[in-house]
Amino acid sequence: MLADLVQAVRDHVMAASKLHTDDTPVPVLAPRNGRNKTGRLWTYVRDDLPSGEMAVPAVWFAYSPDPEGENPRQHLKLYKGAL
Repeated sequence: MLADLVQAVRDHVMAASKLHTDDTPVPVLAPRNGRNKTGRLWTYVRDDLPSGEMAVPAVWFAYSPDPEGENPRQHLKLYKGAL
């Protein structure tokens, strides 16, 4: 049920004509070595109200275990709007 909600938010955000995006480093416990490693929390923001559109603003958060560019490329592979 929660997966359906996450997918609905993602679909709504990715339907925007423009997105604002950013990544934030987050410490993640690495159980095998007992240390923290750094993951990334990617944010994709839809807010079209300032440009006169009536779509509800929303944010989709996506976690990735590393800072590699492949993760956002996969998140955005079907997106056709402006960043």
